[in-house]
Amino acid sequence: MIVDKIKKREAQNVKAKKSNVDIPIGKWVKCDNCKEIIYKEKIRENLSICPNCGHYFRMHIGRRLELIIDEGTYKRFDINIETTNPLELEDYPKKLKTLREKTGLDEAVSCGTGNINGEKVVICIMDSGFLMGSMGIVVGEKITYAIEQAIKQKLPLIIFSVSGGARMQEGIISLMQMAKTTSALTKLDEAGLLYISVLTDPTYGGVTASFASLGDIVLAEPHAMIGFAGQRVIEQTIGESLPEGFQTAEFLLEHGFIDKIVERKDLKNILYRLIQFHKSSKDKK
Repeated sequence: MIVDKIKKREAQNVKAKKSNVDIPIGKWVKCDNCKEIIYKEKIRENLSICPNCGHYFRMHIGRRLELIIDEGTYKRFDINIETTNPLELEDYPKKLKTLREKTGLDEAVSCGTGNINGEKVVICIMDSGFLMGSMGIVVGEKITYAIEQAIKQKLPLIIFSVSGGARMQEGIISLMQMAKTTSALTKLDEAGLLYISVLTDPTYGGVTASFASLGDIVLAEPHAMIGFAGQRVIEQTIGESLPEGFQTAEFLLEHGFIDKIVERKDLKNILYRLIQFHKSSKDKK
């Protein structure tokens, strides 16, 4: 019968052919914005920017150094500080160990000296891959030490911020880092030295409320999310609706919170020019 023949054909089509396509694990990444699947190496070659929609991916400290600092000039400060566990949380030391193995970083920030087109600077770079760039005791101490070295060596200071805020695993001691870094920056300002703050996605919490907002010049990457708390938390606190996109770099530029939005391809040259402008203005005095 005709019906029997149709059923037999359907049964034959169910058998799937074995695929010879080999897709390497870990070689592809999905863009959070356009949802396209993109080859990782292609994104790397494009400065960690989606080639389809221009979305900015977060950068590892090592990649950021490659982009900003002259090759072979970076010297990390050798600060022998270990992260403590003040709240005696059982899983905290295990989590830190796992993150160190996974990221190759000892903490959420790396600080040192390096050259930008020949100009020596002190530079601190935060990494979201290590506990979302949260600021604990070691992060605060490293940044404070870097500020003190900038004063001692009379060098410009540049800090790349990316953070979810203070590190709650270290309780109120993490909040104390806000006062410590702010106090150190006051001394840098008194010494007449340049501090450039670069805000990347995301920069939130205690980092925004302290050193990230205190630059002589505050730059940001396109579309970076910047604020103290999330939109929902703020709306619940003040009982009012907030404008759409009020925590984007573009909105904050329009309202005077930051000075300029700079694309990644231009960051190194912009930083160099700002350092040159500051040097020439000091020479005229």
